[in-house]
Amino acid sequence: MIVVGGGHAGVEAALAAARMGKTAALVTMDARKLALMSCNPAIGGIGKSQLVKEVDALGGVMGEAIDATGIQFRRLNLSRGAAVWSTRAQADRIAYNQYVVDFVAAEPKVTVIEALAGAITHENDRATGILTESGESIGARAVVIATGTFLGGLIHIGEKKIKAGRMGDKAAYKMSDCLSELGFEVGRLKTGTPPRLDGDTIDWSRCEIQPGETPTPVFSYRSSVRSFDQTPCHLTRTSPRTKEIISANFEKSPIFSGQINSTGPRYCPSIEDKFFRFADKAEHQIFLEPEGKGTSEIYPNGFSTALPESVQEEAIRSVIGLEKARITQPGYAVEYDYCPAHQVDISLQTRCLKGLYFAGQINGTSGYEEAAAQGLMAGVNACLGIEGEEPFVLGRSEAYIGVMIDDLTTRSTTEPYRMFTSRAEYRLALREDNARDRLFGHSQRLGLICEADYSGFEKLRKDTEEEIHLLRKTRVPVSELGEYAERFRKFDKVSLSKLLKQPGVGIDEVLPVLAKYDGLFSDNQQVLRRAAIFIRYQGYIDKQEREIAKSQKLEKEVIPGDFSYQSIAGLRTEAREKFERFRPASLGQAGRIEGITPGDVAVLSVSLKRYKSGVK
Repeated sequence: MIVVGGGHAGVEAALAAARMGKTAALVTMDARKLALMSCNPAIGGIGKSQLVKEVDALGGVMGEAIDATGIQFRRLNLSRGAAVWSTRAQADRIAYNQYVVDFVAAEPKVTVIEALAGAITHENDRATGILTESGESIGARAVVIATGTFLGGLIHIGEKKIKAGRMGDKAAYKMSDCLSELGFEVGRLKTGTPPRLDGDTIDWSRCEIQPGETPTPVFSYRSSVRSFDQTPCHLTRTSPRTKEIISANFEKSPIFSGQINSTGPRYCPSIEDKFFRFADKAEHQIFLEPEGKGTSEIYPNGFSTALPESVQEEAIRSVIGLEKARITQPGYAVEYDYCPAHQVDISLQTRCLKGLYFAGQINGTSGYEEAAAQGLMAGVNACLGIEGEEPFVLGRSEAYIGVMIDDLTTRSTTEPYRMFTSRAEYRLALREDNARDRLFGHSQRLGLICEADYSGFEKLRKDTEEEIHLLRKTRVPVSELGEYAERFRKFDKVSLSKLLKQPGVGIDEVLPVLAKYDGLFSDNQQVLRRAAIFIRYQGYIDKQEREIAKSQKLEKEVIPGDFSYQSIAGLRTEAREKFERFRPASLGQAGRIEGITPGDVAVLSVSLKRYKSGVK
């Protein structure tokens, strides 16, 4: 396999291939910059940490890397239910990059090649390798393209334009031309990044400290909890003067001057976009995030900009606490090419060329976590494709990864796609804590994890089931419940499982009661917490599983890849065009395509039954 691109997607694709016994050539511009964080120095967050946990459960490296190199860890949404609990970690940006470089170097089945890929070679509608820009031919049985923002990358700072995919690095233009020549639809998106600041020039006394959480949470099941002095983040705000400066210079921003025509992420606007779209808002929060232990460089999250450098400097120094701040690197916007994801199927293989897979920002997504998940899936499916086996596809009810890929392949991507918990209709069942429960069976079958890891988890699962049984059958006197006794005043005894279902009651509140039954309950905190979450959510999960069962009837109605929509009588023209464009894999997926009505699906269903029965 050849993997083009050494970012988060490319790394996970190559390593997945290696775990499945294949050799992979990882083609990248700079072997020292594997998985280098181009933008914010953090992993995880709401919706994103679920992806990291799933990548980890499928054997990926991202969770392990951030656990080893994180400088601050926090859990988010703890005031809400476990379904939306999320973990976020600040990374030591350079240490994270080096960890991944060393990890890849230690994998004998992965060879890193420093080159710029210029074209995809092919025979009879099947990819056969790549040509580098220097003219070298590299052959392979599958190719994964994971080019990030480097595909046609163009940096904007005011009126200044730089051909680059990241500050200080080149861009890949010939590959864009190759994709167009092969018949791919190529679009344009943009993203941005804030200026970097010298932390020694910031007045920290005027900013609000944001400490890390102890004990430190971890992303990977392979990691142990680290005890270390966490590096704090800080919170500050723009001032009225910031708004004046930005508003007076709208026309100097390439976002407003017409210099940039592509769409950026709506959920992560530039600072000039914030003041333009939310003109009535006087101030905006800015999170000052350290880039590592060995550097004073600070990432001002929330101040993404493409304004001229002189305006950036004036605006930054109007922010509270940044009056004397020195910019070490200006902020910028970067435009790049992507291929709308209706051109890949649910295995991430392109419809145009067999053996060619797309992963990451080339599919119209943003974010390290989204890229890593796609890279892993593309790598796995490329391996399966080489062997002529059925692709590995995760459903929307199985994983956030399944939600993301289904969204990409059934919806038109008009802005960079980001994962949110709200995108997952079955999120009660897709929690951070149960990623291995959902995915370890797949990992074991595909060879993505070792047998010892699988056996160890099977024991944990069995211990959890026994603990759930104990908590359900153990009834305790209401008089022993302390402050919670009033809730059960009509009863003499109550089961511990019933207590755990009470609002505001978790395993920490129940531990004093368990302590009175010395030796009966597990002393493994992981087992206890897993059991408590399962009990608390069981009723909701049972209801959701019934909904999943109903939806899976449509998912099982597979649509053959060569099925023709042109001759279906009674099908609306718009529906016919959408079905031809997205080529849904099932009736369920057909129904999720934008603009498709239940009536369209009903007509398609009748036609599909006739097709399968041989009726003309």
